[in-house]
Amino acid sequence: MAFLHSLESLRTPFLDQFFSIVTYLGSEVVFLVLAVALYWCVSKPRGLYLLAVGFFGTVCNQFLKLACRVPRPWVRDPDFTIVEQARADAGGYSFPSGHTQNVVGTMGCLIMDSKRTWVGVLLAVLAALTAFSRMYLGVHTPWDVGVSLVLAVLLVLVLHPVFRDMEEKPGKFFAVWAVMVLCGAAFLLYAEFWPFPADMDPENYAEGVSNAYKLMGALLGMGIGYAVDCKWIRFRTEAPLPGQILKCVLGLGLLLALKEGLKVLLGTGNWANALRYGLMIVFAAGIWPLTFPFFAKIGRKKEG
Repeated sequence: MAFLHSLESLRTPFLDQFFSIVTYLGSEVVFLVLAVALYWCVSKPRGLYLLAVGFFGTVCNQFLKLACRVPRPWVRDPDFTIVEQARADAGGYSFPSGHTQNVVGTMGCLIMDSKRTWVGVLLAVLAALTAFSRMYLGVHTPWDVGVSLVLAVLLVLVLHPVFRDMEEKPGKFFAVWAVMVLCGAAFLLYAEFWPFPADMDPENYAEGVSNAYKLMGALLGMGIGYAVDCKWIRFRTEAPLPGQILKCVLGLGLLLALKEGLKVLLGTGNWANALRYGLMIVFAAGIWPLTFPFFAKIGRKKEG
């Protein structure tokens, strides 16, 4: 806490605003947009690589949150204040940092496939700034951030060889997917049935259980969507730049509309969340790609 208090004394309105913006690089929305854009427009294996790192990272992160149950810094020390703009995205227990896990995993995957040194350096700087922002804003301790950083780097390095040649060996994905299903199921059973202490914070516990169902739904959707593509669609990622932009903008817009529409239709119960996230991923991986031949024609120069 001493380090956080020292950062608290250095805060200024400008830095508060700056790090409040930077910290969004570690949000779920940024991760999903980048993963989907990679999968649709650049390379299926690279998109799946990022999704796998994100999945394993989130399972590890959520398991540790429920197992360790470390309160947020301002709960541990009532004299400590946070930057209020950060409070809305600081739900659940403190250890480890989900934003750090997301941004280091995401940027790490992009760095592993980057062919330009300056791009890798830029991505590493963005990841470091985002991780630091969690401490500056007062929502995580150095221990929270450090453990997440190490976990994310390990996952990036361990999973990279698996997805490197997946295009030639698509069966590799289903082997990894089977491990992911087992991990997701184990976490769901742990969250639902482990005899947690009676004084456990009910809101934090409810968030952990909800995340377990969402993860399981998304995971099953990923397997179904990829199987549909392998058997029937086999979409190609190539398209002229205008087509790629339109493909992403329309696809992400429809994905967001589906997410909110299903929430209204199905509600926000745990099984409803699992179904909602599963249907979203099936749409992204096995339905929207049916439109890609159309986008491949947009912006293409006519021959002759």
